[in-house]
Amino acid sequence: MPSPVRPGLPVTPALKIPRAELTERFSRSSGPGGQGVNTTDSRVELSWDVGRSAVLSDVQRQRVVSRLAERLVDGVLTVVASEHREQRRNRDAAARRLAHLVADALAPPPQARRATRATRGSQERRLTTKKQRSATKQLRSSKPRRDD
Repeated sequence: MPSPVRPGLPVTPALKIPRAELTERFSRSSGPGGQGVNTTDSRVELSWDVGRSAVLSDVQRQRVVSRLAERLVDGVLTVVASEHREQRRNRDAAARRLAHLVADALAPPPQARRATRATRGSQERRLTTKKQRSATKQLRSSKPRRDD
């Protein structure tokens, strides 16, 4: 059954990767499948050339390349899915995985933490707790006194 033509892979509300930029390869999966495991090409490799993509701005491209540098091979991001018995489900899983990776890479960096001083109350509570702990340990280590 031919898969329906999809206009693109939605990554964020503002970004869709065109299907023309995605490359799919199929091979035999080593996962579950019973008798058909050695005869069906259910494993899916979905690749996207980040460096040549027309949908990314220069800032987005730099962000994706820097954050996914260890996963890129010559600027190409590849995702593999073989956990399902059906090729269609593996195709969907690979597409979801790729979209999630790219969306995470495109997310803006978190705001830097502004250093603040500890409050006087928190410092006093910390010191009080330390003194109590010290006293408890001191009582444990001292030998009992014998009153004659």
